[in-house]
Amino acid sequence: MDLSFLHEQAVGAHQRGQLAEAERLYLQLMDAAPEAFAPRHLLGVVRAQQGRNAEALALIGRALEISPGVPEALLNYGNVLKNMGRFEEALASYDKALAARPDFADALFNRGNACREMKRFAQGVASYDRVLALRSDHEGALVNRGNALHELKREDEALASFDRALVGNPNNAETWKNRGITLRVLGRFEDALASFDRALALRPGDREVLNYSGHVLCESDRVADGLAVFRRAAQSGGAAHTDLPAHKARHDAEQQAWLGSRARVDGPLFLDVGDRLEGPAINPANAQKVSAQWRASNQQLVVIDNLLTPEALAQLRRFCLGSNVWRQAYNDGYLGAFPEHGFAAPLLAQIADEFRDIFPAIFGGHPLRYLWAFKYDSQMSGIKIHADEAAVNVNFWITPDDANLDPAHGGLVVWDKVAPLDWDFDKYNGDVDSPRAFLESAGATSVTVPYRANRAVIFDSDLFHETDTILFKDGYENRRINVTLLYGRREKG
Repeated sequence: MDLSFLHEQAVGAHQRGQLAEAERLYLQLMDAAPEAFAPRHLLGVVRAQQGRNAEALALIGRALEISPGVPEALLNYGNVLKNMGRFEEALASYDKALAARPDFADALFNRGNACREMKRFAQGVASYDRVLALRSDHEGALVNRGNALHELKREDEALASFDRALVGNPNNAETWKNRGITLRVLGRFEDALASFDRALALRPGDREVLNYSGHVLCESDRVADGLAVFRRAAQSGGAAHTDLPAHKARHDAEQQAWLGSRARVDGPLFLDVGDRLEGPAINPANAQKVSAQWRASNQQLVVIDNLLTPEALAQLRRFCLGSNVWRQAYNDGYLGAFPEHGFAAPLLAQIADEFRDIFPAIFGGHPLRYLWAFKYDSQMSGIKIHADEAAVNVNFWITPDDANLDPAHGGLVVWDKVAPLDWDFDKYNGDVDSPRAFLESAGATSVTVPYRANRAVIFDSDLFHETDTILFKDGYENRRINVTLLYGRREKG
């Protein structure tokens, strides 16, 4: 048997992507030469490509026992470890490869990628910089370096890295998207939209890019245009409805019965009314009183009753009852409807704009950052203590009062202490224990705002808050619904 010829055949099949044929030939070589390094190493690479990581690790590990210190094998061993989530071991393997070959660009690149996975972004940038010192046009290093710099909030450097990558490959939609995200953070909204447009020209109908465009349009005071883009994204495909939690399945059955034959809850996007009104959506009678209360409030919290005009309230209720936008389920028993799900009716754009027009003392120059609605299951709890990433938070309720069995509760609890600015989003929005400990140590006090239909609570978004105890009647139309709008950036509040 000519082993060198068989090796050439195996490698050729491997390079052509014929993994089954390469596997067969590598196994023949291993049978013929059990202690040979190359077929064992390369069969390990095939196993990794097949997603059989444990076998790949054993094969490449044995190959390294036969021939220790081979840089390519150490690289591949590290790659398999990285695929298995064993990042520290992967880094050690890449470092061994680099000790053997300091200019090994692939090992440096994958080392940078492992650092990013571990959120060691500065180390990732250092590895990418070493790659670029060897190959200044390495597209992957330029792009991933930009992403790591973005995580480090070094946005100008991230932008420069993306621009360098696009010089070499102007047809990479992902790079145009990431460039747009960076420009958004820099507040260069028109440039961000242009980048997203380039991404869409290369990857039409990309829902993620459309959603980013919607965000940027809202933040640049083009809320109606932004929500129209969100609707376009939602119409391009809905979220899969599989493995529903019990409370989501219960809601969907109730909504389907309410809808009848007009639409499917799990079908294409269906929006029930939600058109812009000819008259006002927000009751302008509250303007002067509410603005004065905001100025006088040390806590920056005001409560507004009769927020929406009767026509706006009726239409928004119908939109929330009939539209199949309740796509996101949460373990505590509530459902979320977000712009990317179709919670982006023209009426909502009108409401968002009128908040700023009618209450300039509160909203000033703060643009709309985001909006959503939550719908609750009265058999379960609501949203736990958190703060939101914005300057001003608007939270208002639309379910009729006769659905609430406990008029003293069902609304919102707000504390008089703000989330520390050095806390990241995960800590002040997703970690219940830290806020409670912080509030206790700070001697914080809370105010409970009872539920009332068409009541809004407007407050500094940094203030910790949570849903009060919910006790609403059973039945689809009795589910508690709140709408939230966030304005401005947290650090600029």
